[in-house]
Amino acid sequence: MKTYIQSYFKVYQGLSTPAWMLALVMLVNRSGAMVVPFLGVYMVKHLGFSLESAGLLLSCFGIGSVVGSSLGGWLTDKFGHFKVQLFSLVGVIPLFVLLPELTTTTSLAGGILALSMVSDILRPANSVSLAYYSKPENVVRSFTLNRMALNLGFSIGPALGGLLAAISYNLLFYGNAIAATLAAVIFFVYFRNKKGEIKEKVNTGEEELKYQSPYKDAPFLVFTFLSILFAICFFQLLSSLPLYYKEVYHLNEKSIGVILAYSGVVVFSLEMLIVHIAERRTTAANAIIIGVFCCGVAFASLLITEGIWLLYVSMFILCIAEILAMPFMATVTLQRSNIKNRGAYMGLNSLSLSAGLIFAPFLGTKIAANYGFNVLWMGTGALMLLTSIGFYLLMKRMKLKAQ
Repeated sequence: MKTYIQSYFKVYQGLSTPAWMLALVMLVNRSGAMVVPFLGVYMVKHLGFSLESAGLLLSCFGIGSVVGSSLGGWLTDKFGHFKVQLFSLVGVIPLFVLLPELTTTTSLAGGILALSMVSDILRPANSVSLAYYSKPENVVRSFTLNRMALNLGFSIGPALGGLLAAISYNLLFYGNAIAATLAAVIFFVYFRNKKGEIKEKVNTGEEELKYQSPYKDAPFLVFTFLSILFAICFFQLLSSLPLYYKEVYHLNEKSIGVILAYSGVVVFSLEMLIVHIAERRTTAANAIIIGVFCCGVAFASLLITEGIWLLYVSMFILCIAEILAMPFMATVTLQRSNIKNRGAYMGLNSLSLSAGLIFAPFLGTKIAANYGFNVLWMGTGALMLLTSIGFYLLMKRMKLKAQ
């Protein structure tokens, strides 16, 4: 036990103070993430929308996310990561306050679209900022620390959101607005005059990549497509899975919030250590392949039997999938980019996750409504198996730097 604790804290050594502060900003911001996990339940149970209508509106969240991620990468290369992050953190505040006033499908679709677009402008800028403030040898761990903060916040947000939703759904939106305000204040005060690490030398043989657009990088485009397939399945976590808990297991909002909070606690507790071990004992390619395969296992396991315990087991496996796949997808993206095109590359990486947010709720709710949740889980498992094979074949051809 003592050795485990020593190993756990050792992996945090050497991380820069700005990396810790970025993690704090993300923790505060994500602790207010009460709206998204309950948005589908809110529309079906509170506003009386059909399951398929809720799925279509949740897809608007993904469309806005794609636009925001693409725009965020371009804005970051043009105006810098500090200005873009501050704009996003401040810009979502009035949108969260406005959203509970929108109760028709058309107005709510517009509100969700705007909210997700402004919110996800933050993603590529935040990724570039992490690389800017970290030493090259600590970049992966800085990303992992940031994701740990996000997941700790995600464990706090849904748990608190489940309690607030039992009182009033409006409190979810106002809670998000308050958290975004606090995050913006912390970010501005600490980073407004902060300088980063000076790095990035162009070695012989890297000149072509140095000036290359990610949209002309064919292997990376295939990598992005496979990442989209992963995101479509993984983000059932935020759309179909809460509805599955509600419709099949008849769980209330508080119980759903507890399961989602459990996922955040698992990732927060294990991610840094697992990523550290994976860095030392395997490659980014292998970590991604195993993570994608675990994602399929997590959803397919829901077919085995019924029981609340199974929901927690499945969620645990899904957490392992997230821990192994997502940080190393960012690592591969960084390895394909450099300081002049990093915003564009990270924007495309964020876009792959955002595209998943479009198709995940639309396809998930469509399949569940017409064929049942079991067909959805079988399809998800099969698609993830094929995707893991696709990553295996692709990674053999991609030239990646040593971790």
